[in-house]
Amino acid sequence: MDPIKTKINKELLLDGLDCAACAAKIEKGVSELNGISACSVNFMTKTLTMETEQGREDGIITEAKKLVKTLEPHIEVKEKQIGTKSGITPLSLNGLDCANCAAKIEKEVSLLSGIKSSTVDFVSKKLIIEPTGTMKTDDLVADIKKIVKRIEPEVNVTLETHNKVQDNEHNHDHENNKIKRLLIRLGVGGVLTAVAVFSNLPYIPELSLFLIAYFIVGGDIVYRAIRNMTRGQVFDENFLMAIATIGAFAVGQFPEGVAVMLFYQVGELFQGIAVNRSRKSISALMDIRPDYAHLKVGQETKKVSPEDVNVGDLIIIKPGEKVPLDGKVIEGNSMVDTSALTGESVPREIEVGSDVLSGFINKNGLLTIEVTKSYSESTVAKILDLVQNASSRKAPTENFITKFARYYTPVVVITAAVLAFIPPLILQGATFSDWFYRALVFLVISCPCALVVSIPLGFFGGIGGASKSGILVKGSNYLEALNDVKVVVFDKTGTLTKGIFEVTSINPSNSLTKEELLEYAAFAEVHSNHPIALSIRKAYGKEIDDNRIQDYNEISGHGIEVKVDGKEILAGNAKLMKKESISFELKDVVGTLVHVAIDGQYGGYIVISDEVKEDAAKAIQQLKALGIKKTVMLTGDAKTVGNAVGNELGLDEIHAELLPHQKVEEIEKLDREKSPKEKLIFVGDGINDTPVLARADVGIAMGGLGSDAAIEAADVVIMTDEPSKIATAIKIAKRTRGIVWQNILFALGVKTIFLLLGAFGIATMWEAVFSDVGVTLLAVLNAMRVLQTKNM
Repeated sequence: MDPIKTKINKELLLDGLDCAACAAKIEKGVSELNGISACSVNFMTKTLTMETEQGREDGIITEAKKLVKTLEPHIEVKEKQIGTKSGITPLSLNGLDCANCAAKIEKEVSLLSGIKSSTVDFVSKKLIIEPTGTMKTDDLVADIKKIVKRIEPEVNVTLETHNKVQDNEHNHDHENNKIKRLLIRLGVGGVLTAVAVFSNLPYIPELSLFLIAYFIVGGDIVYRAIRNMTRGQVFDENFLMAIATIGAFAVGQFPEGVAVMLFYQVGELFQGIAVNRSRKSISALMDIRPDYAHLKVGQETKKVSPEDVNVGDLIIIKPGEKVPLDGKVIEGNSMVDTSALTGESVPREIEVGSDVLSGFINKNGLLTIEVTKSYSESTVAKILDLVQNASSRKAPTENFITKFARYYTPVVVITAAVLAFIPPLILQGATFSDWFYRALVFLVISCPCALVVSIPLGFFGGIGGASKSGILVKGSNYLEALNDVKVVVFDKTGTLTKGIFEVTSINPSNSLTKEELLEYAAFAEVHSNHPIALSIRKAYGKEIDDNRIQDYNEISGHGIEVKVDGKEILAGNAKLMKKESISFELKDVVGTLVHVAIDGQYGGYIVISDEVKEDAAKAIQQLKALGIKKTVMLTGDAKTVGNAVGNELGLDEIHAELLPHQKVEEIEKLDREKSPKEKLIFVGDGINDTPVLARADVGIAMGGLGSDAAIEAADVVIMTDEPSKIATAIKIAKRTRGIVWQNILFALGVKTIFLLLGAFGIATMWEAVFSDVGVTLLAVLNAMRVLQTKNM
């Protein structure tokens, strides 16, 4: 038998990726490399994610980098650093805003004698070095600081990787410089064009001015078009604009040739600004990454990176600060803002013994917290990883648009060629220059940028908007699947109910008092961590003396057998009483019954109930209002309990007394009953329901504010544990799809109209430019509306 090959994910940062069509080309090219089992490019975060076999990753990364450089030489490819390992030292480069400067720093640092490897992560502004061990860290850092100061005097180098500083004095912004240079080029080109148009110059000087203006404005477009053509990449926006504007010169339309390139560049500039602002807006929704931690060392505190704090360490959280790591409060009380994780604006009160999660914001009190999870395992790290990687799972609509764009542009180019050459041959009086000009208009219109930019942006915004509401969606595919949901299946405990069991009634036989019955039950349950046992001990409220207990025995699926003060105590379900032949009366009571027997005689029963969540009934009503055909509850509880909860909430079907594998069977039955296009959701607590979550079309877990099992198992995580957020998620999904299809229909509709107008000679290149860059800009702005989730 062949050994199982472990699959691992690797990520590359694509600095300089500003073209959606280029992103699609890179994704297609890398996915075809030998050894790649899955590949996706997230245009919004400029990240290439690859799945390959463990042990082959280094060679695959090298091949992928070469391919990206071949396809798009201007893109800087960096391997994304995930966490740190032994021997790796991260340095923070505060104020680093120039990708070229970052590349210079990386190269020069790697040449130092004490450095084995050096990588600059431009996005997180980190320099990751692996020392050889021949030099002291302080000496290495000193040498690195000299290099950095020489290349970028304003950059501050520090070992505190999470220490953010207000970097107001450093104003070197590579992106702003790029925009300024483009604006200067456009200004000079515009002035030269105006001189050529309004000055009555002879033909040669006039043509010379137009050509100079053209190459100042669009020389980079022509260069990229030629470079791509030499690599066999013909049908892209650079080729379309170059051939159309050069063609305009060929038919004597000099002003239009320059003006079209001018307005195309202006449109691309505004489009780039809009996309970058969109990225920042979405990223700001999940700005929960901790900056630092105050580590308590003896009687002093030390400001360190959260990654340097170990499990069991004590950290201090001051008022107004973010909680950097998951932990338990051991001193102090305060109100905390949980909105970054849950979307809830109401602060939560915490005290000694309370669990707190990274990403919370301390409002008023001073807290001392014992760390229970390392940074890499903390809630905030997992959530950030989920949100940042969500767009790598593309929705069917995104995949359709990618394929559509791949065939659409060549079809339009071929149609343009037919339009240029066939009518002059078959139509009487038709001139080649007239039809050639119409074909050029066709080429300008055909660029599919509006679709390939705005569609992924719309889904990315939908995921960001959902996270703002405390709903983590693991991929665009799951967000889109929520549109077609017609069956919603719920687990009971911890999903529709709070999962907090309380003793609601104590019913002793004639021979015992309530206090005695509760005491015997508490002693019997002393060693159990089951929620029912915990609720009995909580109701008893006294310390339990282990010396009074002997011969403790847990009978699986039945209950407990134990001796207390020499008396034989049985505590468990009805099956235990029947097994031990103890006479008792079955009660039709809503809740879980714990029967107790003393020395073979029935002593009575205790009723334990789980309270229904406040918004559970509202959630069912909202789902039905959204067109959900069937709501179902699956539970392992007794039928009386399940029916009581289900009837109270108005569920359509209730299936009780189910084991985990029987829940899967019920899901499969429901799946067979629905149509293939309809989707089924299962909502569980993400711990015991993993098989069912995996079997459903969309698995939704009640996150329990950081339940590891929930975050790992489900496709969607509700961080607030509120069932009503399921309806909110569906509303966001429907709104996202609506806006995405608005953009698709708008872009295709406008382009179709202008293609027809161009074919009949009505539309000129001016209108053609609007149908390209203008439509793209409007589509991007429309896509950003998906972030507005206040009224959902």
